[in-house]
Amino acid sequence: MPVNENVIITCALTGAGDTVRKSPHVPVTPEQIARNAVEAAAAGAAVVHIHVRDPETGDPARDPKLYREVVERIKETGTDVVINLTAGMGGDLVIDPDDPLTHLPGTDLVSGLERLPHVEDLLPDICTLDCGSLNFGDGSNLYVSTPDMLRAGARRIQELGVRPELEIFDTGQLWFAKQLLAEGLLDDPTVFQLCMGIPWGAPADPGVLQAMVNMLPDGARWASFALGRMQMPWAAQSILLGGHVRVGLEDNLYLGKGNKATNAQLVERAVTLTESMGARVATPDEARATLGLTPRK
Repeated sequence: MPVNENVIITCALTGAGDTVRKSPHVPVTPEQIARNAVEAAAAGAAVVHIHVRDPETGDPARDPKLYREVVERIKETGTDVVINLTAGMGGDLVIDPDDPLTHLPGTDLVSGLERLPHVEDLLPDICTLDCGSLNFGDGSNLYVSTPDMLRAGARRIQELGVRPELEIFDTGQLWFAKQLLAEGLLDDPTVFQLCMGIPWGAPADPGVLQAMVNMLPDGARWASFALGRMQMPWAAQSILLGGHVRVGLEDNLYLGKGNKATNAQLVERAVTLTESMGARVATPDEARATLGLTPRK
C-alpha cells in the first residue's frame, strides 16, 4: 500500500452541526473562527476548512459578509495557510414525512449557483462541492445536490479558477464526480475528500475506504475523515493508503473520553500521529504545489 510520506493536514474548524451547545471550544463568531484558524495553522495545519455561523445564535449560516470577515481576519495576521471555504450550505431539505411536499423548519434549499456568492466574492484557494444527495441522519433531513445542480456549480467554480474539493459521502457520488471529470467540468489534479461515517452515507469501514480509493481517477489527490472517536484512527488509515488527513471540531469534539478538544489540540495530535508513522507534515506551500492551486495575492 502506498503510504503517504508528505501529509497535508486540514483542520475543519466549526462545521454546521449542532455542536455549539456540546462544547465551549466550537468557534461561532468570525473573530473566534479566524483565531481558531490561526491557531490550527500554528499547530501544523496547512489548510483550514471554513464554515460560518450566526454570531448571535450559533446556527449555521451562509452570509457572504461573515465569510469575508473570517478571511480578512486570518489574512490580517499574516498567517500562511490555505483557505478552503465550504460551498455546501443551501442544500438542506427537511420534509414532513406525512406530507412530503411540506418543508419543515431547518430547510435551507437554494440552487447550486446560489451556494457560491462568497466563493465568487473571495476567490478562495479551495471550495467544496458536495457530489450528491443523501439521507442525512435519521428523521426526514435530506441533503440535496442533484446532477444538474452539480454541473452548474462545477462549471462556475471552474470559471472562477478555484479548486473544488469534491466531497464524497458514498460510492455513487464518487462515480458521478468521475462523470464531471469526463465531461470536462473538473480540472486536474482533482481533489477528493472521502467523508466516512455520516449516517446514512459510506460507513467508517476500512474496506469501504479501500474500495473508494480504488475508484479514484488517476492522479487524484485525496483525504478522508471519519466522525467522533474514529477521527484519529481514520487519519492513520488515510496515510497508510496514500492520502491526506482532516481533523477538527466539525467532525469530533474530543481528545479522549470526557476530554473536550480545541482545534489546535486536534491538529497537534494529528501531527504527532503523522510523524510517528514516519511521514512528515506538509507546509502550506507544499500543499499548494500538491493540490495544483492557483497562486493568489
